Amino acid sequence: MSGPGAAALLARRRSVRAFTDRPVPRDAVAAILASARQAPSGANLQPGRFHALTGAPLADLSGALLAAIAEGRPMVSEYSYFPQPMPAELKARQRAAGFALYAALGIEKRDLPGRRVQFERNYRFFDAPVGIVMTIRRDMGSGCFMDLGMALMALMLAAEEQGLATCGIGALANYGDLVHEVLELPEEEMVVCGLALGEADMTAPVNGFRTERDAEEVYASFRGF
Repeated sequence: MSGPGAAALLARRRSVRAFTDRPVPRDAVAAILASARQAPSGANLQPGRFHALTGAPLADLSGALLAAIAEGRPMVSEYSYFPQPMPAELKARQRAAGFALYAALGIEKRDLPGRRVQFERNYRFFDAPVGIVMTIRRDMGSGCFMDLGMALMALMLAAEEQGLATCGIGALANYGDLVHEVLELPEEEMVVCGLALGEADMTAPVNGFRTERDAEEVYASFRGF
């Protein structure tokens, strides 16, 4: 019997922010990464590297990140994730998504400490059994980020096909310099993002939260049909 098609996998994929403690075997992670590497790339450059962590190495990285936050270490990111400045209509969308997430967790809008604690869960990889750090060579062109994005989507779908869940962690780049130090990455690599991987804990309220998608007339136009 064949598995679900790409459309079904895309429809059920969600950003999961609570995981069980069930380990993910190395072979399963390797298979997922092999699928990610099948994504297309311009001139077959295959930009991006995947650094998979579990157990003590993952705990060490998370511990270093949380300690840095507690000490007030300045954020250092080598690229801008969001528009600078953020247009008003996009800022409204960002806020709406954030408020909906916090509402699912029972965190009030004015509960700044609660919101901060939840945000810091990014740096614990949401307690997933596997954390993956994505890097790219600093000398790659902007188009290579598009290629890396396709690889990340392929990774998420491959994980979904195996019954596993993921959550991208763009916030990891806020401390890219620290991640670089802890993992002793090659000098030419730049930290792009992280990703949590594991079995979803669907009893957790946060995993009942889903963002909405725009209507077709907002994101697409059709000509000559």
